[in-house]
Amino acid sequence: MDDNVGANDPNEDNNNNKEQERLLPIANVGRIMKQSLPPNAKISKEAKETMQECVSEFISFVTSEASDKCRKERRKTVNGDDFCWALEALGFDDYSGPIRRYLHRYRELEVERANQDRVRDNEREA
Repeated sequence: MDDNVGANDPNEDNNNNKEQERLLPIANVGRIMKQSLPPNAKISKEAKETMQECVSEFISFVTSEASDKCRKERRKTVNGDDFCWALEALGFDDYSGPIRRYLHRYRELEVERANQDRVRDNEREA
């Protein structure tokens, strides 16, 4: 029996690439983990990989619920409100409140930024 079966299998590489595409970048996950720990704390590679899997799965889970809602409403675009609704529908109420506040503040800042850009454009034209 050949022990090297699949060693250079292009399908295996393709599957690994697809798996990595669905995961959040491990450097970002590690950076966020590090922010929650004391400065001298060490995080193992295995811990980062486990957290990477968990948060990626969580995001997919919530996004799928939001997407189903949009599909039922015959909409093609999932927005922040849909995501917050999905968090609540799945029982993650503790997360939806802070995210709703963040989303509200983000939208306010976007309006302010657009107004500033409009004023700046008008000043240039004058």
